[in-house]
Amino acid sequence: MHPKPNSIVSFLVLLLFHVLILSHESSSAAAGGDSDHFRYDGFAGAPLDLDGMAMVEPDGKLMLTNVTSQMKGHAFHPAPLRFVAPPPKPNATAPATAAARSFSTTFVFAIAAEYVTVSGNGLAFFVAPSKNLSAALPSQFLGLFNSENNGNASNRVFAVELDTIRNQEFGDINGNHVGVDVNGLASVASMPAGYYADDTGEFENLTLFSGAAMQVWVDYDGAAAAIDVTLAPVEVPRPRRPLLSVAVDLSPVVAADAAAFVGLSSSTGPHKTRHYVLGWSFAMDGPAPPLDYAKLPKLPRASTKRRSMVLKVLVPVAAPLLALAVVVAVASVLLWRRRRRRHAEVREDWEVEFGPHRFAYKDLVRATRGFDGKRLLGVGGFGRGRPPGVGTEVAVKVVSLSHDAEQGMRQFVAEVASVGRLRHRNVVPLLGYCRRRGELLLVYDYMPNGSLDRWLHGQSAPPLGWAQRVRAIRGVAAGLLYLHEGWEQVVVHRDVKASNGDIAGAADARLRGDYDREEAALVLKLGLLCTHPAPAARPPMRQVVQVLDGDAPLPELSPTYRSFTTLAIVQNADGDDSGAASCPSASTVTTTSVDDGAFSRYSFPKSCEVANISFDFPNNSRLCDFTTSFG
Repeated sequence: MHPKPNSIVSFLVLLLFHVLILSHESSSAAAGGDSDHFRYDGFAGAPLDLDGMAMVEPDGKLMLTNVTSQMKGHAFHPAPLRFVAPPPKPNATAPATAAARSFSTTFVFAIAAEYVTVSGNGLAFFVAPSKNLSAALPSQFLGLFNSENNGNASNRVFAVELDTIRNQEFGDINGNHVGVDVNGLASVASMPAGYYADDTGEFENLTLFSGAAMQVWVDYDGAAAAIDVTLAPVEVPRPRRPLLSVAVDLSPVVAADAAAFVGLSSSTGPHKTRHYVLGWSFAMDGPAPPLDYAKLPKLPRASTKRRSMVLKVLVPVAAPLLALAVVVAVASVLLWRRRRRRHAEVREDWEVEFGPHRFAYKDLVRATRGFDGKRLLGVGGFGRGRPPGVGTEVAVKVVSLSHDAEQGMRQFVAEVASVGRLRHRNVVPLLGYCRRRGELLLVYDYMPNGSLDRWLHGQSAPPLGWAQRVRAIRGVAAGLLYLHEGWEQVVVHRDVKASNGDIAGAADARLRGDYDREEAALVLKLGLLCTHPAPAARPPMRQVVQVLDGDAPLPELSPTYRSFTTLAIVQNADGDDSGAASCPSASTVTTTSVDDGAFSRYSFPKSCEVANISFDFPNNSRLCDFTTSFG
């Protein structure tokens, strides 16, 4: 006899009802069977409220977030909990402020990052007035707050964070820490992740995102308004010394007239990370129930692909970097060779005898900072600096040369070295030289007060008074006298040019007539005599000095002075100095030409040398006219 269909349906409905009852009882047993405490040894069938990326895997692991970037996940114990004491009985005196009750919680977690050097964000245990955290952001906000409400007292959220990213905006101490948070992510206290070993008392570091299972204990003492946080690997018994002990009164956080929810939250940033929870227990007014480790689900085996973020970045670019390094090395060698050629000097055996006067080109380049334009002294290629072995600053003149014979250049260098021995207060010392292919560098003492041209014609300097000008003229004459007669060899300055072939018009208008007209006429006429086109008509420098000092009369100016033709001047410039008493005539030994237009082309006799001239002002400041040159 077959049962009726209606009887079969009734039997199946009754069976399903019994299954649901058994499932609820099983869950209640796993949760501890009391609204004030619960325990989940794994989460298979656990009545959790999940949102976001949170899910329970088939083997009972709670995965709050997977490898998806910029996501969050939450797991709430479904029933609200009252964190303040029950209201007092009638006729009892109520306290002014209801104190938060003591509570304790523990959970086993693991943060498995794809890379061993960097992780996504961490996770947190929290107490909140609502299960609605939809406005919270992932990444550094851990799915608890956002940029607008972070730090607001109205949040009424307490959390213990296990953070794996250092966020300076929250004042994080590092990228691997445990912190206690109230209403925001700027922790009231934090410590690097680790624990104090019971046997040694030493602090042992832990890496939160290592993928290894760890256990956290959070204990709040309502009477003392203090909280302890303890961390340890899952295989290590709970350490006696907590990682963090901090005074925190949670009474303002949990309202006296409302219940709150406890939960677990995590979030991800740009790096792939999984957040697992294997077990969780909680209790009010007492210790959390111990977890049964034998019943906890197993973590997945560590991925063989878990590697250093550094390697991920370096390996794809290793070949291009290597190629770039080779290119840079080759370019460096070529640049070095080019610089070496550029700094190469012309140095021949016969120059050894002039060694003390020879400067290394690289030293002059460094001293003048590559003849930097900011350190140029004026037109003509001067630079200044302080080369090694010289105690004072020097001026360096770069002269482009054209020479056809080694003998001529040798004679020129010899004469430069000889001029370097000149010593007179009105002659600028020549310290030495450097020779390169097509260039000669002359090194002088640096005259910081500038050139006579600047003081006579420059607009930036105040005009010199007449007495100062006369003293300068006397200084020039004294220097020339030394060159002509006072040294072991005759030295002729070949670049003293005639001024205004009109005496009245030669006076500087800036003097405004404040000068001795007779003395002005004397020096101007004397200057004209010294630049006479006929060398034989020029007075010797000794006579010039005597005239300036008032010890001799001014020689008569020949009325034929203005009658000399340009041809005579050109012939004289070409070396026709047969009538010059100051320098014996001789054959030309070399020709030096300058390409910057600041100098003229000259020939000079073998027995003559060339020098630059300086002069004095009343304050004993030495000046140098750098617009003059050697022959």
